[in-house]
Amino acid sequence: MAYNPKIYGSLLADTLPGIIESDKEYARVESVFNALISKGEAHLSPEETRLFGLLANLLEEYESRTLEPLPDLTPLELLASLMEVNSLRQADMTDVFGTQSVVSEVLAGKREITKRQAKALAEKFAMRVEAFI
Repeated sequence: MAYNPKIYGSLLADTLPGIIESDKEYARVESVFNALISKGEAHLSPEETRLFGLLANLLEEYESRTLEPLPDLTPLELLASLMEVNSLRQADMTDVFGTQSVVSEVLAGKREITKRQAKALAEKFAMRVEAFI
């Protein structure tokens, strides 16, 4: 997707992205990143899409330097943990699994997470698909 360098330059001047050195800077960059997420991918201009990718890389790099690594969790443990942290109930997960009964079966270990569900979970929680497979 082609982008306009002048418009992109203006976005960069407004955002001033760079290597994140502090929690305060992380919060500032994250707020811009979240504003772009709120617009929705389909509504981002080519310049905003490019900025989104840059900010995602900067945030990820800072997190990899400063955050404790997560313990190795199974996909089911990860899902249960994310639901708890985000105060989500089974009913809140029907957009991914279709019905509450399927959510219940997955959480009880009676069903595996499908590839389609893993992709939807990755999108919902802004994680890599592999975490749910």
